[in-house]
Amino acid sequence: MSLTLTGSVMAEPTYQQLSFDDLNGWAGDDHQSALVVFQNTCRDIPGIEWEVLCDFLATDPNPRDFFEKFFVPILIEDGTPMVFTGYFEPELPGSRRRGNDYQYPIYAVPDDLTPGEPYFTRRQIDEDRPLAGRDLELAWLTDPVDLFFLQVQGSGRIKLPDGSVMRVGYGGKNGRNYSSVGMALVDRGVFEPHQVSAAVIRNWVRENRDEGRALLWENESYVFFREVSEVPAERGPLGAMNRSITPGRSIAVDPAFVTLGAPVWIEKEGAVPMNRLMIAQDTGSAIKGAQRADIFIGTGDAAGREAGTIKDAGRMIVLMPTTIAHRLIATHR
Repeated sequence: MSLTLTGSVMAEPTYQQLSFDDLNGWAGDDHQSALVVFQNTCRDIPGIEWEVLCDFLATDPNPRDFFEKFFVPILIEDGTPMVFTGYFEPELPGSRRRGNDYQYPIYAVPDDLTPGEPYFTRRQIDEDRPLAGRDLELAWLTDPVDLFFLQVQGSGRIKLPDGSVMRVGYGGKNGRNYSSVGMALVDRGVFEPHQVSAAVIRNWVRENRDEGRALLWENESYVFFREVSEVPAERGPLGAMNRSITPGRSIAVDPAFVTLGAPVWIEKEGAVPMNRLMIAQDTGSAIKGAQRADIFIGTGDAAGREAGTIKDAGRMIVLMPTTIAHRLIATHR
């Protein structure tokens, strides 16, 4: 999803049970908004405990009471500090056909790609063009940097020449590790960590064409897409659960620590603090660790500018169904 500048060794996770009184700002949140988003993916969470909760939603419960009655707040830590970032759905000019300024392809998933196994690197795909002529091009963009950041975000809208909009979502990736191009610029001494953002990286790559191209190749991870134009324009893009995500209520997490679809309480610090109940409905290559989350901001340039300003500390607490939480805490005493 978003860019990350941190890379530390994670310790064995610890689990601490909290109360709802321990959650800063819990009483003042809009629990109904969170409940609506939770309902969107509740039925997609495996396990009898989740099934029972989803059935209870049919009784139209009081939102705050629902979360407080059926969930337990659990703080999961792995020795690394909390990092919140933001991501968005880009809206880019493009065409279904190559021509004029439209020269940079958005590829569908190749039929010879095996999930989890290494495939061609970003550099090989760009330079050697092993995918050309295989009818994999979903659309063509005008800017290779736009294509790179579309892959970082994982979804986007393509504004076609006739005024219509094509939507693309994550289809798969090449089995190569994600690495931060922002961190690469910091390591070279080009920028200080606090200076790096998507806009800064974008401008640097465009101003340093050959070096910029080589910089993007340092991130060998390459994302393939699928067309998802059936998703209504007024709804958010599809997340990792194949459901539309919601600005300001959906976050991307590391599913090794957080069950996809689970409610998650966040306490984000920074220039614009945020204490809010979110739903973990997405993932991302850069989102690794128990205290790591990417907040979905929305669609378009304004959302992109806001997302690019988020790089904040805080803490994240997972709300687990009571039986699962008690079993987990008992196991890790």
